[in-house]
Amino acid sequence: MNDIRHILSLDKVLQTIPSGLFLVDLDQRIVSWNREAERITGYAADEVLGKHCSVLKGIPCGSTCGLFNDALPKPIIGVTCSIRTKNDERIIISKNVDYLRDARGEIVGGIESFIDITRRKHLELQLRHHARDLEETVKLRTAELEEERARLGTVLDTMSDFAYITSGDYRIIFMNRAMIEIFGDHTGKSCHLGFYGSEDICPRCPMPQIDEGGTVREERHLDINDRTYEIIHTPLQAGNGSTHKLSVFRDITERKEAERKLLESNRELDAFTYTVSHDLRTPLTPIIGFAEFLQEEYRESLDEKGMKILAEIQEQGERMLALMEDLLTLARVGKIERGAEAVDTAAVVAEVLDLLSTDINGKGARITLSALPPATVPATLLSQVFSNLIGNALRYAVDVDPRIEIGGERDGERLRYYVRDHGPGIAAEERPRIFDAFYRGSAAKAKKGTGIGLAIVRKTARLFGGRAWIEETPGGGSTFWVEFTDPPPD
Repeated sequence: MNDIRHILSLDKVLQTIPSGLFLVDLDQRIVSWNREAERITGYAADEVLGKHCSVLKGIPCGSTCGLFNDALPKPIIGVTCSIRTKNDERIIISKNVDYLRDARGEIVGGIESFIDITRRKHLELQLRHHARDLEETVKLRTAELEEERARLGTVLDTMSDFAYITSGDYRIIFMNRAMIEIFGDHTGKSCHLGFYGSEDICPRCPMPQIDEGGTVREERHLDINDRTYEIIHTPLQAGNGSTHKLSVFRDITERKEAERKLLESNRELDAFTYTVSHDLRTPLTPIIGFAEFLQEEYRESLDEKGMKILAEIQEQGERMLALMEDLLTLARVGKIERGAEAVDTAAVVAEVLDLLSTDINGKGARITLSALPPATVPATLLSQVFSNLIGNALRYAVDVDPRIEIGGERDGERLRYYVRDHGPGIAAEERPRIFDAFYRGSAAKAKKGTGIGLAIVRKTARLFGGRAWIEETPGGGSTFWVEFTDPPPD
């Protein structure tokens, strides 16, 4: 029992393992029961600790249990059986079973990990929880991990995801069984040679960030099994004080394929919108021109009612033309690629302010500019973003307060810009929809507009890995933020 209690010094680590996991002593009494086991079975730890593992009513189990059957080689991997939950619901599980040994190699108990395969459709959600738990696992590891690495290896071997550990000199010091089955055993080799067949260190190797205590996420497509993975690299403190790297692979192949199909659908929708908007715009120009011509040339021949009808035709035609132009802009956003050179954002904003100078001067607006970091977002799109945001402030806010503030900031790869006004603001219940195409808030309905401008802003932000949102300005008004993923210059 003392040996089992010693092994339980890793109890906090075991609690974070995303599979159901429990330990039994030589009498098959449960001595450790993790959170995932509680979740799958409904049994809390205090309800099963000290009891025989047959409390789960497994099939096959009892006399046919293979854990302490010397005739069955260990470990036993991927056995399928069923158990009953606390609610008497029978579920199908896939489990791995192995002996639990002390430092002298003597058997002191058994370890069983299992996953519920009854509800495979929830696999992606479980994987997300799994990744989160792994990050917590890494944070909880201490200097004792190096001495107890063999026991930790037993735990990692029960996982179905790939996992490996490398030392600071890129040498592979551990691979779990799932990874060895696909890659073969490359323990002792450099990771770049063993996994990717390269004599050189990977160009974007995360080891420098790991040495600084950071966690790094990346995506890689593995040719060896034609699958795409999100890889989470986290620091692992060794017993001698050095930092190792623990890497865990989460299969995101299906998610990436769904994203590809969604992107393809969006491109088709953009192409349709562009074609329809372009075709509808063509006849609008002569309609507006004819209405204007009739008002000028036949002013003396038409009565007041006729002139009003022509004026309405012209106004509605111009409104429709503006809508077509905005729809064309919205469709074109997705066709523009990121530039290689940084764009002078301050110069872009200066040009926008010059184009809007008539409205700025006419409304008496007071513009305050703060730092505007350069970006690799194309100048045409930056101009459209600032034109829409500043134009909205001029249209809806300066009649209440003439102040408009424009600025930006950089935080690593995240680049953010804002346009702040001190107008009437936007009702809280309207903010979630304010960036939707054609949506216009209650304050905007009395003003001219198409309802496309903010949709262009959000689409531009998303195109470059960012987002757009609105915050309430302290004291009243609205602050519009636009964020881009923009790698800083070398």
